[in-house]
Amino acid sequence: MSTPQACNAYLRPLRDAMDVLGGKWKIPIIMLLSIKERRFKEIQREIGVTAKVLSAELKDLESHELVRRTVYDTVPISVEYALTDYGRTLERVIGEIREWGVHHRERILERAEPLPAAAHQH
Repeated sequence: MSTPQACNAYLRPLRDAMDVLGGKWKIPIIMLLSIKERRFKEIQREIGVTAKVLSAELKDLESHELVRRTVYDTVPISVEYALTDYGRTLERVIGEIREWGVHHRERILERAEPLPAAAHQH
């Protein structure tokens, strides 16, 4: 990576991935849907996100072909969301990120100094 262009070309795929997966909610949505299909309200309840934000995140994930939306002709209409086969390709990647997070948390907690005894008194 001797030139800015080479560096940019190297980083572009990483930026693309972060654009698709970035934010607070996309990875939790993907992990939840990796377990089983879910209805909108189930996803909302299980990850604790507002309907407006969840709707936007699901639309974005659907536009990237990671999530499939299925509408059932029931009364009232029901909609289920599931990972696509392409979306399932992220399970291993996200699992690896999670494992890194586990080890990172352990490392940080090991480094943390215990609170002085006076801090525990009320």
